[in-house]
Amino acid sequence: MFEQIFKNVDDVLWKDAGCSSELDYVEQTSWILFLKYIDDLEKEKETSAQLAGKTYTRIIAPEFQWTVWAVPRGKDGKLDHHKALTGDDLIDFVNQKLFPYLKKFKVNAETADTIQYKIGEIFSELKNRIQSGYTLREAVNLIDQLRFGSSAEKHEMSHLYEAKIQKMGNAGRNGGEYYTPRPLIKTIVRVVKPKIGNKIYDGAVGSAGFLCESFEYLKKSKDLSTNDVETLQKNTFYGKEKKSLAYIIGIMNMIFHGIGSPNIIHTNTLSENIIDIQEKDRYDVVMANPPFGGKERAEVQQNFPIKTSETAFLFLQHFIKILRAGGKAGIVIKNTFLSNTDNASVSLRQQLLENCNLHTILDMPRGTFLGAGVKTIVLFFEKGTSTKKIWYYQLNLDRNLGKTNPLNEKDLAEFVELQKEKKDSENSWTVNVADINTDTFDLSVKNPNKKEDAPLRAPQEILNELSDLDKASVDILKSIKELI
Repeated sequence: MFEQIFKNVDDVLWKDAGCSSELDYVEQTSWILFLKYIDDLEKEKETSAQLAGKTYTRIIAPEFQWTVWAVPRGKDGKLDHHKALTGDDLIDFVNQKLFPYLKKFKVNAETADTIQYKIGEIFSELKNRIQSGYTLREAVNLIDQLRFGSSAEKHEMSHLYEAKIQKMGNAGRNGGEYYTPRPLIKTIVRVVKPKIGNKIYDGAVGSAGFLCESFEYLKKSKDLSTNDVETLQKNTFYGKEKKSLAYIIGIMNMIFHGIGSPNIIHTNTLSENIIDIQEKDRYDVVMANPPFGGKERAEVQQNFPIKTSETAFLFLQHFIKILRAGGKAGIVIKNTFLSNTDNASVSLRQQLLENCNLHTILDMPRGTFLGAGVKTIVLFFEKGTSTKKIWYYQLNLDRNLGKTNPLNEKDLAEFVELQKEKKDSENSWTVNVADINTDTFDLSVKNPNKKEDAPLRAPQEILNELSDLDKASVDILKSIKELI
């Protein structure tokens, strides 16, 4: 049922002049979903308080509660069409009253990790793009049918929401920056192996795929105690995100996966000077796919010892600095990082090798990220000891990746298995760091074990074979005629 509701909402928004792409559909669906979630959350807390003989005061004032402006009901429990706003009245209320009211929560919130702050942050950044009040009325009525009560309902919606994010990532207009293929994320989580009690961080959180998949992994890692559940909810997952749309998508994705009050901060991670990072700021695990190809301004570059305008290289410095000693990381980055000859790339490779144990490099095929022509690698490292050996794995597939043939978990199964003991194979090999050129610290992927493809045959050789086949055919036909 939920899947059909999501589809119907997209169909409704498609008709509106203010929504023109998958990005718009996800953005506009998200803010309406968020308000429905807040209402269900408030109801749940109200019921729990009543059962405990206590009183619960709602966060949202009566005039702005979902059951007042969105779906006022009559005594029969059905939508009261006389009270329900629609058309211009609904658009005016949302734009001129609802959004301004919700924006104020950011100013009044005590800390950034409260649901009040999240409400204020979201509605300070997003705009209602739906132009028709009749379209908005249809969308609100549909979303009202969704429920956030049970874990099963949240689980179903998490899958549907992930599908929406994936469609958005495939839709162009830089949508891919919000979506890292989930089979790759799951594989990175399996290799890094976070534990309950670890603080897990993604400073380029996007749609929060790494945090959500880590949550799913840890839920299945053992029988959870009450303390474990509380630890996972409050003190495990942390993220930062610069872009408004990604911020709300990340929050909603975590909520759907069952993390009630996500610790995601809306900020530009790279605006922080890494010299100021102290031990209390550090994390046990970092997993991320930082944006690559971006260019950062000179004042942002001043926050880093290795100056470069390449966004991904600045993020990598940040990740190394913010890891605790003994901390583990899995970072997606362009494969050109391994061989670029500019000073920043050489210095960054040297820093990584000297300050961390870069134990594994996974080389991904072109097309892993739909719509992005670049090749990527995944760096797996631990902070605190220098690198002695690097185990490489080159993912060679018998097909080209694309929308109809995306990456799947089976594609990465051999990598996960071989990585446990870092075994050599046709697709994997080990390099001693002592053999690396210390002038360039070049770490290029050069598979010494891959069997060479058979050399192309000379044109004349092919023509001679065709001639021989023709002669053989003539001889066969002659034999047949003689038999007849």
